[in-house]
Amino acid sequence: MASSSSSRSDQDQDRPGLGVGLCEGEEEYGSESGWVEARSSCDHLCSLSPDLSHIPAPQNTPCYECQHPSENWLCLSCKEVLCSRFVNKHMLSHSRRTNHCVALSFSDLSVWCFSCDAYLDAQLIPQLRPVYQLAYILKFGQPPPLPQHN
Repeated sequence: MASSSSSRSDQDQDRPGLGVGLCEGEEEYGSESGWVEARSSCDHLCSLSPDLSHIPAPQNTPCYECQHPSENWLCLSCKEVLCSRFVNKHMLSHSRRTNHCVALSFSDLSVWCFSCDAYLDAQLIPQLRPVYQLAYILKFGQPPPLPQHN
């Protein structure tokens, strides 16, 4: 799991783990050096769609606004697929406009809460586990491995 930071800029909020471990002024994305535990709870799960048993496929589902084919996120409130900050920032704009704060990355299947500014552990949080498992099956054609508990 990549790192996250509570002091990250607004533009980084839909790219979890971005910018952590970088020296001041460094702009190399993806060079994180730290590790952050994903949260095992979130106060914003009440906004989840009541039906997450049917979601768009992680592959080949473009952004609903600009049709960009990659770096897309699934809003777990309304199930819109929107692009990341590295494309046109449509998921970030959507979250701010609608207060839909929990999203699933189609790139790495991580779950992010924009309000908590944190990753959520989709395998530990009962409300997120089914949608994570479904997305994993749609993406890889098999169930996810069982989580390792230490």
